This record gives sequence, C-alpha cells and structure tokens, in this order.
Amino acid sequence: MPIFTIRHVTTYHYKDPVGFGEHRMMLRPRDDDDQRVLEAELKVTPAPSEISWTRDSFGNHVAIAHFAERASELRVESTIRLDHAPGEFRAADIEDFAQTHPFAYAEEDRHSLACFLTPLSQHPKLDRWAATFLRKDGSADTGELLFDMTQTIRRTFKHVARHEKGIQDPVRTLELASGSCRDLAVLMIAALRSLGIAARFVSGYLHLGDDDDEEDAGGNTHAWVQVYVPGPGWVDLDPSSGMVGNENLVRVAVAHEPREAIPLQGTWIGTASDHLAMKVAVRVTAAPDACDGRGARTGTGG
Repeated sequence: MPIFTIRHVTTYHYKDPVGFGEHRMMLRPRDDDDQRVLEAELKVTPAPSEISWTRDSFGNHVAIAHFAERASELRVESTIRLDHAPGEFRAADIEDFAQTHPFAYAEEDRHSLACFLTPLSQHPKLDRWAATFLRKDGSADTGELLFDMTQTIRRTFKHVARHEKGIQDPVRTLELASGSCRDLAVLMIAALRSLGIAARFVSGYLHLGDDDDEEDAGGNTHAWVQVYVPGPGWVDLDPSSGMVGNENLVRVAVAHEPREAIPLQGTWIGTASDHLAMKVAVRVTAAPDACDGRGARTGTGG
C-alpha cells in the first residue's frame, strides 16, 4: 500500500496590499475506508486572525479562515501524508438484483441517494447518447455499462486543460467532444443520472507515477465520478483516464455538483487592477508503506 505525500501551494499576487474576506478551503482528504490521513499541515500567509474546521453535509473537511492583515500576497500551502489502499471494482460483487440495468435501489438507500439521482441536465441529445450504452430493449449489464461509458469517454473525447471558470454544459461537451476533467466528469454524471443511476462529483488529486524513479513523483488536482452500485457501494470511475477503481486517486471532496467542491475560494478587498496573478503548484509523491501493520501509525489533524 503506497504512502502519498501531497503538497499543494496556491499563491495570489497583488500590486498593492489588499484586505481579505472569508476564505473557504477544501484541501484535506476525506476519511474513507481506503484512504487515511497520517499527517496534515496547513500554512496560510498572512496568518489568519481565526481559522476553524468543520465538515459539510457530505462529510468533507472544510477550513474557514478570517484575516485582519492586509498584504500583497496570500499563500496557502497544504501538505498531506496519506495511507492509500488501491481497490478494484468487480462486476461479480454487484448484488444480484442490480446485475442488470435498469434496477431499483433498495428502499433504505433511496433517501440518502436522492440528491445524487437528481438530473444535472435534461436534453434529448444527452438522453440519446446515454441510450447508446443500452441494448435495443433498454437493458444492459450494469458492470459493462459502467466500464463502457468510462472507457468510451476516454477514447472518443479529447481531454483538454480549460482555465475558464465554471463547468461546461454536458451538451456542449458532447458537441465539442472535448473538455477538462471536470467537464468530462459532469457529462458522465449527467448521463448516468438520466439512466437512473446515482452518481456524484469527486475532486482530489491524481498521482502520476514515473516507473524510472525509485520514489514516484508527479501529480495534479483532478476530478472524476463516483457511482453507487448495490454491493460494492461507491465506486470510482475516471472518464479522463478510462480507469475504474481508486488507484492513484486521492479523494478530497464529494458533492452533488462541482461548485460544492471548490478547493479554495474567498474574497479580497481592493481595486480590480490590484490583482496580478494566481499560481498553483501541486506535487504528489508515492513511497511504499514501510510499516508492517496499518495500525502502527499515528496521525495529526490539520
């Protein structure tokens, strides 16, 4: 099991000292069964006058910072060490009643899944595209449907860096056959929900290993999809890479839609011309677990 070290630095530069309003940070990974934070450190310069931690309705860690000082630079540096357990999705683990789509979720699951079944986009083009993964009678093997959709997006859509704010409409992504990892994730979520399958947006980090390095290095912020499958539960699907399962993926936040999982957002007080630049640097390194047992470590919270 690898140990990931994630360093994420965001720096805002201003021409003159400006004031800072409330800043909301979602940088600490989730406490899930397959990933466990060992150490977490958050450094903010200038130092906040107050910083508090809470969890949102999805169980994501959120830090809220308030500031008294003005400054010409705001720097947020998050360093995480995390124990990660890669896991696979096997179609054989799906409950018998859900092996074939369409299926109905169990009564006890419907309430908690309701917001993840709410349509993101309702458009005939989207419905027609989602239907291409079904047989003529409207059925499909559930496992095959999820694998096929993930890999089809990877194979037939161009993954591009898009720096504009916001998310591309799923129909626009279909028309362009391209989008950022966020856009491709939203397209897949919209298509799955149109088929009655619970899906949610995930933001976090992707580790990009280098086989030539003794200690793998490389990575970036990333977005993908989780689908609720009776039996396995929440399953990670990455349409940008075509991968199924959580290998090399570190979850920071899950949400109904992307605007609920922004890593860092806040306000500043000054003139429009004061803002000069924003720089983001992410590095994800992986090393093998040197401990004999998972229980041998102790971690510190951020």
